[in-house]
Amino acid sequence: MNHIFDWFFSEYQNVPTYIVVLEITAVFFGLLSAWFSKQDNILIYPTGILSTSIFVYLLAVYGLLGDLVINAYYFIMSIYGWYFWTRKVDEEHFTPITRTTSKEKQIAVMIFIGTLNFIFIIYQIFDKWNSWTAYVDTLTTAIFFVAMWLLARKKLENWTLLLIGNIISFPLYFYKGLIFTSFQFLLLIVIAIFGYYAWKKNLNKPEKSLLN
Repeated sequence: MNHIFDWFFSEYQNVPTYIVVLEITAVFFGLLSAWFSKQDNILIYPTGILSTSIFVYLLAVYGLLGDLVINAYYFIMSIYGWYFWTRKVDEEHFTPITRTTSKEKQIAVMIFIGTLNFIFIIYQIFDKWNSWTAYVDTLTTAIFFVAMWLLARKKLENWTLLLIGNIISFPLYFYKGLIFTSFQFLLLIVIAIFGYYAWKKNLNKPEKSLLN
């Protein structure tokens, strides 16, 4: 057991303390945001914005360009989602949880393909095709871009894509040396499963409160 702990903390041996503290803080608020998402609670967005802001800085320090782009996009989608979730469909009710329409599925495919092309161009410009992880990053970025857009629009299917992205990201971040972040994705896998079933129970139900 001691060998496991020694290995775990050796990954942070040459990392400044403030970077480790920031990563733990970002992970904490990221998990909190995911939990609020499962609960269909508007607090998903202030906690998510705080988490992604910290991650953007950390990923810039680590030089993980694809992951940085993902979190910058999360930040933008959090602002959009905050607006969309608080819209009222009538005098008493907020936007409910719904399934993705045919038109939204078409838009989702366009976002996925557009993201793949965008990340490919960015990696070409900055010469980031130096590891197999770059190719996996491109795929997960496209998956998460679509998932976050669906989440912002309160679509049930966002959980399916988040589950796929989290499953891929758990070992990927472990390999990259961001151990705390890797375990965040492990917990996010569990939250995504429960989140799907929690949202499915409230599908198309009118919402009077965003602080469940």
